[in-house]
This record gives sequence, structure tokens and C-alpha cells, in this order.
Amino acid sequence: MKILLLTPPLTQLNTPYPATAYLKGFLTGRGCEVYQGDLGIELILKIFSKEGLEELFEAVAYTDHDQLSDNSLRIIALADAYIETVTAVIRFLQNKDTTLAHRICQEGFLPKASRFDTIDDLDYSFGTMGIQDKARYLATMYIEDLGDLIIDAITPHFGFSRYAESLGMSATTFDALDDSLQAEEHLIDHFLLEILHQKIETYQPDVVGFSVPFPGNLYGALKCGQYLKQDFPNIKIVMGGGYPNTELRELTEPKVFDYLDFITLDDGELPFLKLIDHLQGKAPKEDLHRTYSRENGKVIYYNQPILEDIPHAEIGTPDYSDLPLDQYLSVIEMANPMHRLWSDGRWNKLTIAHGCYWKRCSFCDVTLDYIGRYDAAPAAMLVDRIEHIVAQTGETGFHFVDEAAPPKVLRDLALELIKRKVSITWWANIRFEKTFTDDLCHLLAAAGCIAVSGGLEVASDRLLALMEKGVTIAQVAKVTRSFTDAGIMVHAYLMYGFPTETEQETIDSLEIVRQLFLNECIQSGYWHRFSMTAHSPVGKHPEKYNVVKVGPQKGTFAYNDLVHDDPLGCDHAQYSDGLKKALYNYMHGIGLETPVEDWFDFEVPATTHDEGLVAAAVSMEAIHDFDKKGYRLIWLGAMPHIDFDDDTAFLTFITRNDAYELETSDEFGEWLMDEFQKITLFPLKFTVADISKNYKRRFRGSYKDFMNSEPWEVLRTMGLLLVR
Repeated sequence: MKILLLTPPLTQLNTPYPATAYLKGFLTGRGCEVYQGDLGIELILKIFSKEGLEELFEAVAYTDHDQLSDNSLRIIALADAYIETVTAVIRFLQNKDTTLAHRICQEGFLPKASRFDTIDDLDYSFGTMGIQDKARYLATMYIEDLGDLIIDAITPHFGFSRYAESLGMSATTFDALDDSLQAEEHLIDHFLLEILHQKIETYQPDVVGFSVPFPGNLYGALKCGQYLKQDFPNIKIVMGGGYPNTELRELTEPKVFDYLDFITLDDGELPFLKLIDHLQGKAPKEDLHRTYSRENGKVIYYNQPILEDIPHAEIGTPDYSDLPLDQYLSVIEMANPMHRLWSDGRWNKLTIAHGCYWKRCSFCDVTLDYIGRYDAAPAAMLVDRIEHIVAQTGETGFHFVDEAAPPKVLRDLALELIKRKVSITWWANIRFEKTFTDDLCHLLAAAGCIAVSGGLEVASDRLLALMEKGVTIAQVAKVTRSFTDAGIMVHAYLMYGFPTETEQETIDSLEIVRQLFLNECIQSGYWHRFSMTAHSPVGKHPEKYNVVKVGPQKGTFAYNDLVHDDPLGCDHAQYSDGLKKALYNYMHGIGLETPVEDWFDFEVPATTHDEGLVAAAVSMEAIHDFDKKGYRLIWLGAMPHIDFDDDTAFLTFITRNDAYELETSDEFGEWLMDEFQKITLFPLKFTVADISKNYKRRFRGSYKDFMNSEPWEVLRTMGLLLVR
């Protein structure tokens, strides 16, 4: 039985979404014949080609130009210029023609429409030497201009990271989607189905599985399913992924199965195995697991609750074969160094643990399996997977896509990477918890970490407690500064509009954000409005949070996003523009001394926070009882070299960044060299308690004398880390 796994359009332009790679790796390991494809990147490359633009402008020629915007008419007038340049621009964005950057940055090469009217000050953002980044940014504006034409003249549902997203969001009924799917096929749909047809002809699958992570992938999956039902009725069609996992848990609409045969929930490995057994005649339909199907005109949910999911350690290594890894586009959508990580560069996406180890945040879907079931894999196995993926893809960049990467797993992963001399570049989403000490942050940086993102959410201790975030403002300040000091970029997710949030708390939250930027704790951030979901503690128990759930009524299709009233809170919507304007400027180093109330075009109260709140938290010394809590000693430099002159020892310490010569007694120098032999051995189990005992045994003194001595301070400055 041949299986074809597809990601429908659209998610990302720069890297494949990992769901099909994970499932292919698992199923191939179980003896299945599996292929995969990313319809999103192939659709974009088909549109943004010489032939694709010729068809686009030909289709636009038959539209009513009186209904088009002035911007679209300008693009149409420049059609020849777009057709002439598109192949070269796409090759540049694929990193295949880097010298083109010089022409892109020159006036007169790229045709320009409205996107270029709002771009940042390029010299400010990229300087005079950042020509590659500047060109990538301009080339991104170029293709987004063409995207605006598609939206205006072909279909309003087009988007580079989403496709007909509005049809899938909060769709309590299937009617709007069904109407759109039955409507006349437009050019973008035509391109999509041409690509799908080629896949079917190439692989001749018996089963096609669509991974639908977001609402913006749903229409594309169903459109493809519609085509397969009509032209390849013998192929069985399956849909799974993040969207059905959250939105379709109470599905009763039978019309969905005019386009699909099965919908699976939660992790796909075990449901897919059971489905294959059924389709091969090895098991009855009743043995299906977490799977919807239609029987006699009704939706039936098959489930075997006694079955245990595949452990994270047994899901195997993601397999990226079949995907056009050299065809993805590195784009820069905005001149911000953290945001570009999402859109620039080919990142191998990997999950280091299943679920969230915290799973308490009241706004999060903690009742669902993808968050609620925590399961980590051993560090050695993770590095095995990393090495396999690097060998397969040729790329050493990794985005760990966990809900919140566990600190202890990150620690062990870092140590394993260093031990095995595996050099990668990686970033991850975390919680800003106190476990991330200065030393741990430096260890992660040494193992290749370049950035972290985490949820500060509402910068109010009262609201953080109500959210059950498990952090405080002072703790966030300390932890984020530790990451920054280690050379790791920090992005903060920010939230406004949480239930009962007052106007004063909103202004005070912005003040905390200002201080975090001012004190170099964070370098990037993003405000989003609180959204109440059906599977979160707030959605399940709104009375606990003093909000009223007012809708929508459950329908036959999707159910997740909820409408609510917040009688104790302020009018949250009016603060959106001011919050976002302030944050945008802070990210560019502008307005950090401006009173926060000045960012709003209406009167708001001044902050009640002390202007030195974050600075005080950052400067507060952490209290550690290193001797009693099992802190391991980790030395990231080379073994020191020792020379003797009479009764004096000279120890030379060399790290990648520095060198230092320590002068001490010959006895102490010899002892310290012996200790370093133990510190640098793997596995790293030599602790502060061990070196303290050895010191007391050799010199009959208190270990605190040693830890307060100049040699100890030198070693700490040179990179001797203490990590639990």
C-alpha cells in the first residue's frame, strides 16, 4: 500500500512544516511505503515563475478593471517588468544567485507598487554593508505586491502563510466552506490541482493524507480532496493535524466527507497504523482509533481508549526526503532580527519533547493531548536524530518547536551536543522560569542556541498569577537578561485583554515592556489580543475568571474560538494601536525614554511602576547554595597548561574568546590541574561538593575560602559553569 502525505497550502515559504516528515519517518520505520510533498511551496513556485505570471496577467486581463484598485492597475501596467524579473528574483530568494543583490538594491531593476511605500528606512535597518539582507527585504516586498494583485483580481483568500484562512476560522457550520468549494475554479485553484495531479501520477498512492496544522490549510486540503473524489475515487483520503485536533473535536457535519474519507485526531502515528490495517482488510472498521468517518449519512467517531500512544522516544526521526529542500525561499518580511527567524533560512523543525511540562496556563488548550501529555526523549536519542537530519538535509539549523522546551532536557541536550562535538544552530520556545540561570544560558549558547521566545503575556504580577504562568515580572527580567548576557536573542510574546485586566494594568504592562527593552532584557516582542478557546481553563470555567461566555453556539463543524464579555475589564480594543506602535519603536531602539502614555492618542493614566523596577530585578544577585544542590562543574575551554618556577605555578587558561595566566603556589597549581582532569571528563558528574571535599582534604581549609578566592573568580570569569 502506497501512502502520500501532503501539506496543503500555505504555511511557510522558507522551510517545510514538519508533520509529514515526522509521520513519514515513523511509518517508513514500520515497513510502509510512504512519500510526501509540500503543495504550498510548489504552488508559490508555480505562480511566481515566468509562465505562471504570464497566465496570471492573462487571467487578470479578463477581469473588470473598474473594480480593481489603483495599485493593481499599476502592477498590470508593469506586467512585462514583472515577467522579465521574476525568475531571477525567485532564484535569489532561493540563495542560488546572491550576486543579484546588487541589482535588486539599485533603482530601476525591481518594479515597485504599494508595498514599497511603507518599507522601513533601509539604511537604518541594514546599514551600508547589509546588501544581501536589504535585497532580500526588497525582493519580499516585490512578491507581496504581486500577492496583493492576486487578492484583488483573482481570489480574496490568497495569502503567503495562509490560504482561505477566514473560511476555516471559527467556522461553526460548514456552509461557507462548502459554497466556496462548489464555486467556479479560479486560477490559483487550477495551479494547485495541476500540482496535485502530477503527484498522483508520479506516486500512484492508495492513500493520500493531508496534514492541516492551521485554518489557512483547510480549504486547500478540501479542494484537493474534492478533486481526488472526482478523478481518483479509489484513493482513500485522510485529514489530520493541528486544525482538526483543536477545532473538530465535536464534529457532526456529514458533508465534510464529500471531500474526505477519514479525519484523525491528536498524534497521527497510531491512528494511521490502525487505518492501514483496516484498509488492508486486516481489521474491522470498529478497530479504528481516534478517527471520524461517515456511515449511512452520519458522522461516526471510532476510538479505542485502552490503547496507549506511541512514546516520544519511539516515533523515530523525521524524514525530509521527497521535499524540495533547495527550493524554499528565504524572505525577510520586516526589518527585525527575531521575526526573520520565522521566515528566513531553512530550519529543520524538531520536537524534543511531546506536550508541555508546565501545562497550567489558564489561556492555553491544556486539556488537549498535544499539550497535556508530556513525554520527553533522552538527550542521546535526540542528538542521534539531529545527526541523521543534518546528514539527510545538509542543513545544521534547527527550530525546536515544543510548546515550551523543558530546561532540564535542553541542559542535557546541550551537554550531549558538546560531548559529541555536534555543531548546530538552534532556537526554541521556552518559559521564562528561574531554572534558566546565567550559567545554564551560557551552556545553551555554547551548544549553539542563538535565540529563545517565551510568553511574558501580561506584564502584571496579579494577572500572571491569575493566568497560572508560574513566573513574576522580576523573574522574567532576571532570566531574559541572563539569556541576553549569554548572547542569546530574546523574543517575548505579549498579551493584552486578559479577563479583568484594567486600563491601569494595560499601561503598567507597557511600562514593564519599555523597561525590559531599556535594560537589554529582550530584543523583540509581539502583542496579541487574548482569545478565549473552548479547551482552555478560561473557556471551560469562565466564571472563575469573571467573564461571560456569550457564543458562538455549537454548530455541526468547528468549535474552538469563543466570544466573551469582560465586565470587570476595560475596553481592550482601544489600546491595540498604541501598544503596537510603542513596541515597534522599542524594537528599533526608539522612544525608550518616552512616557508610555504618549503612545496613545487619547488620555490614559501614567504608569504606577517605579522606573527602576526592572533594573533592580536584573541587578539582584541570585542566591545559590552550590555545595548542597548538586551543581556540576563544566569547563568549556581547553585543559590549562602549567609551568613551574621555584615554588610558583603558572597556569594558562585558554578559551575561544580569551586567555589568562594564573600565578599561584606550586602545591595549589598541581591540585588544580588534578581537579581539571576530573572536570573535563564525560559524563560530566564532577560537582561543587566533590571539589569542595577534595580541597578540604588537601588544604584543611573551608571550601568557602576557595570559592571566595582569586583563582575561583578567575575560573568563573573564564567560563567555568555551575549547572544543576
